[in-house]
Amino acid sequence: MDGKLNESVKKVLDEYLEVNHHRKTPERYAILEAVYSLPGHFTLEELGAHLEKNNFRVSRATLYNAMRLFLELRLVVRHRLQDGTKYEACYASANHSHQICTVCGKVSEVKSTEIVRVINNTKLRRFRKDGFALYIYGICSSCQAKLTRRKSQQERAKIKKQNKRK
Repeated sequence: MDGKLNESVKKVLDEYLEVNHHRKTPERYAILEAVYSLPGHFTLEELGAHLEKNNFRVSRATLYNAMRLFLELRLVVRHRLQDGTKYEACYASANHSHQICTVCGKVSEVKSTEIVRVINNTKLRRFRKDGFALYIYGICSSCQAKLTRRKSQQERAKIKKQNKRK
């Protein structure tokens, strides 16, 4: 985790725990550190494996409880994707745009200042927005190429079949 980000994220957790009279457990901080050291999207299983690899074992319940807390504090965002629920560290960026292939399930981030500008300029009645998540569904270029090749092969086979009949 980046030093400055590390301190900011820990400070948010510290303040919440102090104000709400919760214990500052080593498990919460270890999980938070792991969340911010994992690149991109991850599952709870991947998070647990990462912690275990670093010789820090936590129960599944502890993972779930910590993630629920981090979601509430907006330190983590949850994505419900085709291949299951994934999480992502989000303290430094409140806006998330993703493109998702409906064929293979590949998820990639979309960095678009235009999308952010449009959403920021959208006026909502009786609501203050402080972030957003956008999912754009479609077919990635790899899957599109495979579909095009398959279609071409089927057309060639059909033409061959018609020529044999003549």
